[in-house]
Amino acid sequence: MPRKPSATTLRGIGGVAVLAAALFVMNLTLPDYYLRIVNLIGINIILVASLNLTNGFTGIFSLGHAGFMAVGAYTSALLTIAPAQKALALPQLPLWLAGISLPFPAALVAAGLLASFAALLIGFPVLRLRGHYLAVATMGFLVIIRVVLTNAESFTRGARGISGLPVFTNSWWVFGIAVLTLYLLRKLVTSAYGRGMIAIRENTVAAEALGIPIARYRLIAFCTGAFFAGVGGALLGHLMSVISPNFFSYSQTFLLVEISIIGGCGSLTGAVVGSLIMTLLPEILRNFEGGGELFGIALPPMYGLSQIILASLLIVIIIFRPQGIMGTKEFSWSMFGKKRELKKG
Repeated sequence: MPRKPSATTLRGIGGVAVLAAALFVMNLTLPDYYLRIVNLIGINIILVASLNLTNGFTGIFSLGHAGFMAVGAYTSALLTIAPAQKALALPQLPLWLAGISLPFPAALVAAGLLASFAALLIGFPVLRLRGHYLAVATMGFLVIIRVVLTNAESFTRGARGISGLPVFTNSWWVFGIAVLTLYLLRKLVTSAYGRGMIAIRENTVAAEALGIPIARYRLIAFCTGAFFAGVGGALLGHLMSVISPNFFSYSQTFLLVEISIIGGCGSLTGAVVGSLIMTLLPEILRNFEGGGELFGIALPPMYGLSQIILASLLIVIIIFRPQGIMGTKEFSWSMFGKKRELKKG
């Protein structure tokens, strides 16, 4: 006799159905500009959730996430652009690459795998470091990636970047992958590997004494985070239809770290909360930078207001709630059941 799905599973399916209905309505009613903001929220969720796996759950403070995004974005671009367009924009490409044009799903997987391979290459020497030495080393990886992208003009067109990418990214791709990312990372975090990663974060010496292979677990977390960062970078490239080395700069890395800190780097739910706040709030504040009227009061131009408020928000959270808004808490459907039980009691 087939086993009936649990109440949690049914609630999860219901939540996905509600999200799908909301996306359907937004695609019908929202202008393209607002749809792009919605898609950026989803892409940030993917990127920050993968960063939380390394920084929050494993204790690897990486500043090279934008480098993995760049690897994924350029990989997907080179694999999806039509051969005729490559012949015009990148005439010096090798023949085996110039004639390839893969479907978007295959290009996304390839983008993630190549980013993960890059993490594997640098992970062996870099992950032996600790603390700020590790952070600086991963930032060095970002510098290397940007230099390579700028100088490998036959593959990347250098500082000019690659334009005319097919716009494959839409709300369905973005949030479908975001939900899948959160689900897979949640499964990993709650597995034996995930418990080992958290033990390494809490006390490396004690974890090693318990027989946890420190190097292997850190490398697994690093490569897994890089995989989803590569996919997120590919989605961003196919949303903007243009990529350039300048897109994957220090500011992009620091933005992801800021979102992670505000939402809570020890929580996947924190990645969602932080992405919502840090994607929507700048857009709301930007409307006031050029001046205007609020409740009948004329406001002068206040350029840079959004950066000041966001920086102040980060400082306040670091001082009064250093664990972030969510801390280590995760959203769970069971919390609603507990509330009902308390009311009955």
